[in-house]
Amino acid sequence: MYISKLSLVNYKNFANAKFLFDKGINTIIGENGSGKTNVFRAIRLLLEDTSLHYSYKLTENDFNRVLEGDSRKGHWIIISLEFNEITDEEAIQSLFIHRAGVAEEDYVKKASYNLFFRPKADIRQRLSELAKGDKDGLNKILDEITIKDNYETYFTGKSTADFNDPEIYKELVGDFENVDFPSTIDTSKFGTKIPHQLSISKEVSFTFIQALRDAVSDFHNNRTNPLLTLLKNKSGEIKDSDYQPISDLVDKLNEGIEGLEDVQNIRKDIKSTIQDAVGLTYSPSSLSIKSSLPSEADKLLQSLKLFIGEPEEEHEGGIHELSLGGANLIFLTLKLLEFKYRKSKDTFANFLIIEEPEAHIHNHIQKTLFDKLDYTDTQIIYSTHSTQISEVSNVKNINILAKKLNYAEVFQPSKGLKSKSINQIQRYLDAIRTNLLFAKGVILVEGDAEEILIPQMVKKAYGVSLDELGISLINIRSTGFKNVAQLFHDNRIRRKCSILTDLDDAICDTSIIEGDNETIKKFKTKVENSKIKGLERKASLDAFEKDNNWIKTFYANYTFEVDFVMYGNAWEVEQIIDEVYVDKPTIKLTKKELEDKDVAVFGKRVLTMANQEGKGWFAIMLGKHISFKTIIPDYIVEAIAFSKESYSKNIIADIVEYRVNKNAKDDDKIDFTLLKEIIANYRVNKATIDDIIVEIKNRISEDQILTFIEKVK
Repeated sequence: MYISKLSLVNYKNFANAKFLFDKGINTIIGENGSGKTNVFRAIRLLLEDTSLHYSYKLTENDFNRVLEGDSRKGHWIIISLEFNEITDEEAIQSLFIHRAGVAEEDYVKKASYNLFFRPKADIRQRLSELAKGDKDGLNKILDEITIKDNYETYFTGKSTADFNDPEIYKELVGDFENVDFPSTIDTSKFGTKIPHQLSISKEVSFTFIQALRDAVSDFHNNRTNPLLTLLKNKSGEIKDSDYQPISDLVDKLNEGIEGLEDVQNIRKDIKSTIQDAVGLTYSPSSLSIKSSLPSEADKLLQSLKLFIGEPEEEHEGGIHELSLGGANLIFLTLKLLEFKYRKSKDTFANFLIIEEPEAHIHNHIQKTLFDKLDYTDTQIIYSTHSTQISEVSNVKNINILAKKLNYAEVFQPSKGLKSKSINQIQRYLDAIRTNLLFAKGVILVEGDAEEILIPQMVKKAYGVSLDELGISLINIRSTGFKNVAQLFHDNRIRRKCSILTDLDDAICDTSIIEGDNETIKKFKTKVENSKIKGLERKASLDAFEKDNNWIKTFYANYTFEVDFVMYGNAWEVEQIIDEVYVDKPTIKLTKKELEDKDVAVFGKRVLTMANQEGKGWFAIMLGKHISFKTIIPDYIVEAIAFSKESYSKNIIADIVEYRVNKNAKDDDKIDFTLLKEIIANYRVNKATIDDIIVEIKNRISEDQILTFIEKVK
């Protein structure tokens, strides 16, 4: 039995989220604050025996923030686990059978276990009696109730409903907008009540390993020390006959310590000092100093401490002497051993939940841990924001969390893809280390030049990095963008993906004319072939991105290097002429050609330079001379603007301030404090970015900042 789906409705930072899982190892990927801990908390409420009582203590703070204040009243929190491959054991089957009957006859392979945090029966009854559309009556009922006093937790099993469907939610909970509430609940759809004594948490092995924040402190805490947990479990398995000789030795040792002459002298001195101070009447009747070494098996075993040597060190010390990473690794190891002990018991299913195992653990250990930690008959679910762990995760078993305003979305990157496409993506993620799955927006480029120069141009031109904007620039190293871009889709990752490529239009007339020598003919043929391939690539990408609002392709008219010069950046290329050529006449000719206005002239020259040095090395040389004066070609600006759904108004304000004041003298610089406040709150103040552009237009000499603001406003 394994968890195949988790549905969360109105819980914590999930307004409506669906997680899909498979057998074996699963990964939940997300940035800090995206809700990974809340996902595990939801699972624990249903499957962890020690957390079951917390499910009956949910409060209004457990509701999603989309429902603010009193708007939460009347709504339900729904946590639903779907299981697959249910065993035919009677105890586990009884959790999921709709009605009384024999398990063999009602055998189910797929079922659900649901938690409803809902208004109590009397409130639901009053809501169901409202006339349709009676909003005044609805508001009156909601005003009278509190979540603290009028809510209950209710468990059901074997439901058939899709709780992530808004229409299903209305059918179960009610339609608040139209004031239409159900009078009865269809148990065949929403499940029948599961008594507390039949909790599934009692029938499965469930181990949760929390994120390691301070393992050393956890070792010093008797409640969280994993070694103590293991020793307690083992102490009950020791036979009395095996332990009795040890117990006798401890008793004898205690007597020996107590009988030491110094100990007895101190006892006598304490007694006499008390008598001298308060007299015999008020002195204790007896006083002893006793050794308290425990002779009971469980207490004595719990006094044991771990002593460990760091790798390649001979010294063996206590946990507090280990590095933070070493202590965390030992802590994690003991928790895994605890799971092994639990797994060995007679349970119907085994679940191991690990929260952010990467904390303070070396990259190689992270990947090795994930690769080797694979227990038979156990479903493992990790959460992580580690690119190292995500790179070795199977893309079919990944759920990605994306932060939104007051809620989080969940993406399954392989959903709806055929096996061949999934394998292509998996090979790519295995071969090239990227943070592709964590980015807020993605730009795919085809070569080294774009990978090297675009981040530099953005930083110099706008004063912010692509990382600050939350954009990942990924070098595909070919024009095979589709293999990666197919990840971005309504059914998969709902994030923007820009594709940057070359149209490879002809930089000259490719007609072969009389008098052309073989070199010219060869050059013209090559240019013409590139043009044909460029048009074919555009046609293919146009068809690929059709009806997909998450993907858009942006083209250099010619190639990156040619368009770079065409947009007015000949000066930057001129600075490296001396590094490319040593012949004085060639250097002079090159400078003249780069300043020519004819693309056939400057285009051929810059391509010759790039090909001679190698495009990657040419870009490195050029990068030394990128400055705030460098003009970013429009197609790149448009790709950056598209690659994120929205840009912070404060980011836009910072870019404007940077551009306006970058080259100004100190006396001419503008105080942008008020202006940035207007930009940040332009909707409230009825001022649009267009109005602001008009006010500062005379202070901005570069059209590119206006282009950028127009794109992202």
